[in-house]
Amino acid sequence: MGGHLKQSNLITAQERLRDQVAHALRAALISGELQPGLVYSAPALAADFGISATPVREAMLDLAREGLVEPVRNKGFRVTEVSGRDLDQYTELRALIEVPTVGAVTRTAAREQLEALRPVAEEIVTSARGHDLIGYLDADRRFHLSLLGLHGNERLVETVGDLRKRSRLYGLTALDERGKLVASAEEHLELLDLMLSGDAAGAEACMARHLGHVRSLWAADED
Repeated sequence: MGGHLKQSNLITAQERLRDQVAHALRAALISGELQPGLVYSAPALAADFGISATPVREAMLDLAREGLVEPVRNKGFRVTEVSGRDLDQYTELRALIEVPTVGAVTRTAAREQLEALRPVAEEIVTSARGHDLIGYLDADRRFHLSLLGLHGNERLVETVGDLRKRSRLYGLTALDERGKLVASAEEHLELLDLMLSGDAAGAEACMARHLGHVRSLWAADED
């Protein structure tokens, strides 16, 4: 029995390390330390981390499933390059899904379900003010996906989650450096207040503006 428990603990530790490495790699992508178009090998990154290559390779595969990197045969992983056209298309798809869904949720969700999202919206603002980009991304993801989840369509949530993963990292550091991230963060509280007031049309307009605002800020970073 003891042997099984040790094996179980080992697997848990390996999984935790994989998650920690993935977290660190996302931070490096956001900061620009890992640059789009460049190829990075798992052994070289593992040497930087001071660990074995296996959890790094597994973490890179997780990032590949999210569309953030792509495997390069016998070399490692290339950081995915996302063009302005790609970002436009991701934003258009998100708007087609999220804008009407926010209107529908405004009409159907219970007040306490919406109020439960306020601490997450406040966490987005706190993270933006503290320049905590990983914290910002995590809270922003939880807010948007939890809000969409109130509509009751799991496939819709999965689809938006995937679109977010493919576009979420780009331009964030520049937004933070220009002091624009806090304004974007505060739009989540504005959206929540409109939904709580029962203003479905206002909530839809706010969501459309929020997505367009985020995309226009990215565009400024491309210039």
